[in-house]
Amino acid sequence: MADTMDMPRSKRLKALTHEIHDRLDKSIMEASSFDSLEGYGRFAGVQWTFHRDIDALYDDAGVITLLPGLAERRRMDLIAIDLADIGLATPLIETPPVFLPDQPTDTATALGWLYVAEGSNLGAALLRKEAAKLGLSDIHGARHLAPSGGGPAAHWRVFTAALDAAVLTSAEEDRAVAGAKAAFARVQALANAALC
Repeated sequence: MADTMDMPRSKRLKALTHEIHDRLDKSIMEASSFDSLEGYGRFAGVQWTFHRDIDALYDDAGVITLLPGLAERRRMDLIAIDLADIGLATPLIETPPVFLPDQPTDTATALGWLYVAEGSNLGAALLRKEAAKLGLSDIHGARHLAPSGGGPAAHWRVFTAALDAAVLTSAEEDRAVAGAKAAFARVQALANAALC
């Protein structure tokens, strides 16, 4: 692969996580996650668990400084309501979240995890159409897949502009990449456990 250091951070993260991202997308679709409400429920459970892992980041002052408006991007509660709409509770998780409230957070690592979370909004447009085939909508069962007011592309551009503008050292850049890879690996592990 060509040197990625000259790329904007968002493009660099995309290039360096392409394989693990592609594998995850295939896992979700091959698991027939949108063939039935039962499959969708398992998918939404994976989503909720991942967002539980990162929920503390949406209140982290250091991260919010770099990503203004981050708190409005939080989706864990929407996923919980979606699960309730289809008669399911949130998953029972015995382990603590990856990021804990009121604990020090490495901001560079957090940026990588949030890149994965926010990037999933782009793919949500396709998943939203699949959810609609199951009778789900932006107000029943698929709220967390609904686009923001400006639409997913505009939402993503605002996020990546802030992500790209953050000033990081070379070591922090590496931690951001490691964070994104760890986030994809976490979702893959959740998908393997719940969907396969």
